Amino acid sequence: MEYRILGKTGFKISEISLGTWQVGGKWGSGFDDKKAEEILNTAIDSGVNFIDTADVYEDGLSEAAVGRVVRARSEKIYVATKCGRRISPHVNEGYTPEALTKFVEDSLKNTGLDRLDLIQLHCPPTDVYYRPEIFQVFEQLQKQGKIDKLGVSVEKVEEGIKALEYENVSSVQIIYNLFRQRPQEKFFKMASQKNVGIIVRVPLASGLLTGKFSKNSHFSPEDHRNFNRNGEAFDKGETFAGVNFERGVEAANALKAVFPDKENLAPMALKWILRQPEVGTVIPGASKVEHLRSNVSVYDAPGLSEDQIEQMNRVYEDFIKEEVHQRW
Repeated sequence: MEYRILGKTGFKISEISLGTWQVGGKWGSGFDDKKAEEILNTAIDSGVNFIDTADVYEDGLSEAAVGRVVRARSEKIYVATKCGRRISPHVNEGYTPEALTKFVEDSLKNTGLDRLDLIQLHCPPTDVYYRPEIFQVFEQLQKQGKIDKLGVSVEKVEEGIKALEYENVSSVQIIYNLFRQRPQEKFFKMASQKNVGIIVRVPLASGLLTGKFSKNSHFSPEDHRNFNRNGEAFDKGETFAGVNFERGVEAANALKAVFPDKENLAPMALKWILRQPEVGTVIPGASKVEHLRSNVSVYDAPGLSEDQIEQMNRVYEDFIKEEVHQRW
């Protein structure tokens, strides 16, 4: 495992970390504590020392599993969680100092930790980024010792840019992958200039970039890859990185031609992301130990050649860019 400094947090964290949206079971299929703990412990055994969760993941069960494992380990594991998505309806007016303070306190109870290393606003409505009083709430929570650092998870590049204006924002979590390239145009440079850490989420475009799907692939009714393809439940960009599924499969098939000897394209897709020096960490998810091992196998594969990188980017240009690029 290789490590990088996550901006002004000062945290030295694993390049490949772990997102826990679906840990302990596939999206929406119920939570399996034993499976979750197996995945979390395997991640830590593999050198992962940064785990991202959220209070809405399985209604706090993900946070609880993360907390149990981290408290039982001797290694320093950085725990990042998120708050705000429990506001219903999820609108700007629901974001109040009282609500956010309560969410942080609930996450502390869920995890059993004395302090959260990183608390992140969880893809708030755009108007929230224009309310300094919301960001000031977390300065008080820092003084109280309940949190160490503040970050934000964003849907759009423009939201990430606005978040950079707040001095106490230490990290921005953003969707970036071969099929979602816009963040690298100017946001990465701007974040680097502010020494704000970048956490990359949805790095495999909800599995599209593994190359294992066909147009006939089916997902369970509770899986967001089934019910949210057009943004029915939350931002469309969260599902397949906003790419039309059938078009995404065509693009992944074209990508297979670049790596004809690879059955699993995930390590190649992760290597493509880690080429960017501004990226602090990548947080692919895992619903099975095998997925975790696939993610950390990025170090077993040879580096990407310039020709391979050029061909990968050409797939984006030919199949994805026109539909996706300017939307997020």
